[in-house]
Amino acid sequence: MTKVKNLLPNMTELTTETTIAVQREKVFAENPALELVAPCKIGEGIYRPSVQQKEQYVREFKTESKKLTFFIPASGAGSRMFQFLYEFLKTPNDDNRAQAERFINSIEDFAFFKYLPLSFRRSIIKDEVRIEDLVAYLLDKDGMNFSSLPKGLVPFHTADPFVLNPFQEQLLQGAKLEVEETKFHFTIQSAYNDQIKKSISFVEGMFGQNFDVSFSEQSKETDSYAFLEDQSILKDDKGNAVTRPAGHGALLANLNTISEELIFVKNIDNVQHFSKSEMSVEAWQMLGGILLEFRKQAKKLFREPNAEGLKELNETYQVFSDTDLTDQLSSDEIRAILNRPLRVCGMVKNEGQPGGGPFWVKENGKISKQIVEKAQISTTGEQFRLMVQSTHFNPVIMAVCPLSMEDEKFDLNDFKDASKYFIVNKTQHGKKIKYMELPGLWNGSMAHWNTIFVELPSPVFSPVKTILDLLGNQHNTK
Repeated sequence: MTKVKNLLPNMTELTTETTIAVQREKVFAENPALELVAPCKIGEGIYRPSVQQKEQYVREFKTESKKLTFFIPASGAGSRMFQFLYEFLKTPNDDNRAQAERFINSIEDFAFFKYLPLSFRRSIIKDEVRIEDLVAYLLDKDGMNFSSLPKGLVPFHTADPFVLNPFQEQLLQGAKLEVEETKFHFTIQSAYNDQIKKSISFVEGMFGQNFDVSFSEQSKETDSYAFLEDQSILKDDKGNAVTRPAGHGALLANLNTISEELIFVKNIDNVQHFSKSEMSVEAWQMLGGILLEFRKQAKKLFREPNAEGLKELNETYQVFSDTDLTDQLSSDEIRAILNRPLRVCGMVKNEGQPGGGPFWVKENGKISKQIVEKAQISTTGEQFRLMVQSTHFNPVIMAVCPLSMEDEKFDLNDFKDASKYFIVNKTQHGKKIKYMELPGLWNGSMAHWNTIFVELPSPVFSPVKTILDLLGNQHNTK
């Protein structure tokens, strides 16, 4: 049976006037701005290893890695994958009509097709099913209930004769790295705990493997209050204050519970078809090898600090800016620079995908590498010009280490920048609301980490934002 540990934090009531006042002040202030210096590019903040270096890092990973934990946020709803179908039924236009037609014409290519009742499948093949009835069956609770399920439980791929969802495939892909002790930690909605466990047990029986899996939930204590335009709190029908999840930055608390030297962070929907995962497996091995090799060299410098050695290390990995490195650095200053949490972030070429970009950012006279979201950048002037010059973006493929140079676990809260929160504007129950999201997990929450950006091949990033993405090359066997 699956070794499943429930690490769901206790939920406590959120009602303090201090919290409300602080959040109100932040929400109705200007969105915190960043000062971009330049986009990171190859050789200028982004490391492009040679073929020989890649092979060396993969060997390093296979030789040195004995323990590994995957940290996979997996609480996102599957309903967003079908949003274009909702829109087509409610307010059809040329765009969502074209998407709906592609969906219907390709219906037999989706993994969920095998789950439809036989009578339904026969009617679809004969073109005798109304699109309204099909969408209702897929999304409603009386049918397949995809509108309520988390994305991780929506069928993604077929591996005949089986149908696999992302939870199952993340385990299978992770096992391909062949590390002696591999753990998987998913952040989930606890309401689906039993379904997820059942799903994992099924894949264990199917492939004859046992997986070490744990779960946690984004704590309600991190939720943000929703404010109306007049700065009052939005309340529900019962007069209770309405709160909203505070973004992926709230997961820093969950990540902070893991103390392995090597943690791989990835999104639940970025998983390729089982038969097309080799490139991703090699990319993960390379990132892990880079992290282990950098730590090995950094530990040596920590024991025997010298400024010249730090500069040589930086020539390869491009971690530090010129504002960090001077010939006058003392031994204690070198140790302080090295003794931080470490992240090795995969970057892929920007081909129009959404996601934060890698930039050199200036603050308080210091320049550092950061993953920056578009919401943090001015949409006019020089800052906008620098943004559009970015050549790469962050697909959330990261190897991270929360340990010190002496292998002691850091408190990751000590290395976040609390000022880098986001202000979000939405409509809820027909009313315009504003609320704050915590600094993003790979943005402000990791602002003071040592950072290595590494170029990865584009095929390792194949997220499923809509159900139509499953028709892409990395998601089928054609």
